[in-house]
Amino acid sequence: MQSIYTLKGIVRNKYYRLKAVLWYSFFLKKMGKGCVIFKPLVITPDSIIMGDRVSIGNRARIEGVKQYQSKIFTPNIILNEGVTIQQNIHLTCAESVVIGRNTAIAANVSITDIHHPYDDINIPIEHQDIKTKPVFIGDDCKIYNNSVILQGTIIGKHCTIGANSVVSGQFGDYCVIAGIPAKVLKRYSFETQAWLKTDAKGNFLEI
Repeated sequence: MQSIYTLKGIVRNKYYRLKAVLWYSFFLKKMGKGCVIFKPLVITPDSIIMGDRVSIGNRARIEGVKQYQSKIFTPNIILNEGVTIQQNIHLTCAESVVIGRNTAIAANVSITDIHHPYDDINIPIEHQDIKTKPVFIGDDCKIYNNSVILQGTIIGKHCTIGANSVVSGQFGDYCVIAGIPAKVLKRYSFETQAWLKTDAKGNFLEI
């Protein structure tokens, strides 16, 4: 016999799936089948494309920035099929953030394509014009708790990002990435069919 908590969870999930269909689907750029959005803090649906079976957890801030100071932007946030996001995502986008199919994002992760310059010492940093560079996260990735994905980052297919990492730069497919700043620790070798240790640039240390 199912517990009262299980039944409440089933009802809750059905409610938010129905709300996605009856409410968010009219405002998002595009929304696939079977999507669910749980109690977001901030969401700008007209900047978001969602594929099938996308799930966004509680207290999400997914924000397309259309204007900052005098500059106008056209943000594109693309969450491809099967993307799952746990609670407290903080995603801000003024140009482009793309998350690949079946990528799973754990709690308290931040992702942004925005940089706040500090060049002019006579203007507060928050008041200077922002700079943008697209972010791309490949298919089948796992991003663990409290990680920060910075402007211009490119992450390949089937990569895992260690908890509390600060990620900036370009990373190839099939990598284990962790640290502050994040570096490649391991990469899958198709020659040996095993995950092998690498240097920070992803070159194998052993074959």
